[in-house]
Formats: sequence, structure tokens, C-alpha cells
Amino acid sequence: MNMDGICDPRFGAVRAAFAECFAEGLEHGGGVSVVVHGKTVVDLWGGHADAARTRPWRQDTLINVWSCTKGVVALAIAMLVERGRLDYAAPIARYWPEFAAGGKERITLDQVMSHQAGLNGLAVPMDEAGMFAWTPFVDALAAMPPLWEPGSRCIYHALTYGHLAGEVLRRVDGRSIGRFIGEEIASPLGADFHVGLPDGEDSRVAEMIEGPGASDWVDFVRASPFPHAADNPAPRALAPNDRVWRAAEVPGGNGQSTAHALARIYGMMAAGGVWEGHPLIGRAAIEAAARQRVRGTDESFAAPTAFAAGYQMEDPVYGGRASPQTFGHTGWGGAIGFADPGAGVGFGYVTNRMLGFDDMDPRRKMLIEAVYDSL
Repeated sequence: MNMDGICDPRFGAVRAAFAECFAEGLEHGGGVSVVVHGKTVVDLWGGHADAARTRPWRQDTLINVWSCTKGVVALAIAMLVERGRLDYAAPIARYWPEFAAGGKERITLDQVMSHQAGLNGLAVPMDEAGMFAWTPFVDALAAMPPLWEPGSRCIYHALTYGHLAGEVLRRVDGRSIGRFIGEEIASPLGADFHVGLPDGEDSRVAEMIEGPGASDWVDFVRASPFPHAADNPAPRALAPNDRVWRAAEVPGGNGQSTAHALARIYGMMAAGGVWEGHPLIGRAAIEAAARQRVRGTDESFAAPTAFAAGYQMEDPVYGGRASPQTFGHTGWGGAIGFADPGAGVGFGYVTNRMLGFDDMDPRRKMLIEAVYDSL
């Protein structure tokens, strides 16, 4: 197994844990990065970018990070809230008048961001092409009635979250969510993160590999009382291997990133919105976005859930050792990014070997425990 990068000697346990993931056969290719008080202390990568093991994982290898994208979308929305362009308490229809159809005139931005909007999927047929084209998908969302009473429960909006938040952003800013993230977040931070990947960057993308049980959740949700997130279109584990997927903007789940990029984004937020002396967003705006909105049981997953405005709160994957104000987002199959403001930590982990959700991903647990052991 090839492994490269930098690791502060104090965080040698993270290097050892990353190596153990490969030694135990859990990992195929990926990276882990840790920022502490604005300084990168770990930035490691290793393994292979393709299933045939012909391409080594490199410093600039990109991989689809699935729902980790949601956390970066949440930052984009928080930036516009801070600028007075959006209000979490305002109805979506204030910014997107067509959205009021079907009795949705009172659904707020807060409810969308915390998965309480009653729009966890479409009730009409929609293929991937319609989702990629943007307008057919958002027009269908605007026209439909809620699938359940908004605000009554938290049901994960797996794919619709990104189009709902992204259309609101487009209505007030004029830019697509991918362009906004590129210009306002990725470029200022020097973070290699993309929603809508240009052709010229495609050669850097790793091949996604579906491990055992990775797609079991789709059938589980489909059999639940709230199945709509699993259809119209159905999530596909290997969709990121298609160029059309990478080229589109699917802000609920097709961000292409390195571990270093996730750690920089969350490291900036852990430091109060400043990176290398340059402010990106105010501390108060971060705290407003990271304030818990809902806690309960997600009846589509039959699992506990807690959300802020786009961020998972008190998630067990943070290792149980993070400070109470920790926030972030996991991604299907293994990826994760989070900020722990109490410890000044920004963390990013990416992988091309997708594992299932039956238990906490052992790779994430090993890596995050090693970080906190080293602090």
C-alpha cells in the first residue's frame, strides 16, 4: 500500500490508523486531513484510484463525497443569510413564488435545511436526466404538495435537499449553487471542491467502488413509511463513475473533493470563519447555521436524527469525544467532514470504497478516535 503526505509527529496515531484501514482490507483508496486552529497537521493519501489498482491515489485525486456536499451547500446558504439576502425563518415562496403551489406557501428555509419540509422525494416519475437538467426537477418540486405535514417530523431529503436549497440560492443570487461554491468558498480557501466538474478536471477523479451492503439503505427506505427519497430517480452507488453525473450540479450529493478540501472548509468554520487571516463568514453566522433545529427519529431510516441548518448534530460518527457544538455531514459509503469549534478541529476523510450503514464505519471511527487521542 502506498501512502504519502504530511503528518505532524504529534498526530502519528492518525497515520497509523489510516495505514491500519488498508492493512485490515477496509480501504482501497482515499485520504484523510486534519486542521487544528487553522494549521494543517495531517494531510495523507494512499491506495489506488481505480478498482484494477493501476492508478495510485495522488494528492490531487478527487472523489465523489455524496452527502458531504450538503454541508458545503449549508455554508453557501449561511453566507447569504449573513448578507441579508436570505432568512432562515422566511417562507421559501418569498424567494421562489412558484414554490407556494400545492399548499407549500408556509414552508420555511429552516424547514428545508433541516429536512422537515415534507419533500424528501418526488411523487412523480423523474429520471436522472431530469435531475441533471435542473429545471425539470425543481419545477416538479415547486408543483407538488408536501408528502407529509411540514415541520411534523425530520425525514432525510437525500437528493431533493440540494435542488431546493440550490434553487433558493439561484433565485436571490443569480448564480448556480456550483458556481457560487466555486467562487465564494472553494476559490478563496484554495479548497479543491467542485459541484459540476469541468471536463478538464475529469482525469483526476477516482473510480467509485461499491462494497458489501453499500446500497442496502435504498431498499430499507423504499420499504419504510416515507419511501420517496429512494425513487424518482433511485440513488445509484456507481453513478459517480458516469461523466454526466460529474458534469451536472446535484448539490444533494455530487460534490467532488479531496480530504484536504473538506478539512480546510471545516477548519475555517472551526476557527470562526477566518482562514489564513482572511474572513470568509462571521462567527455569529456559523453559530446560527449550526444551531440545532430538530431532534427525533427519522422514520425512513428508523434511526435517531438531529439537524441544524444543513448540518448533522451530535452524530455518533464524530466519535463521542467532540465538543457539543460540533457539526458536519457524512457521505454515503464513508466520506465525512466536520468542524469542532471547541477543539479548533476541521476534519476531512474521503474514500472510493463504499461501505454499508449497518454499523458505524470502522474507518471513520478509527481515524476520528486517533485525532482526539492526539489532541
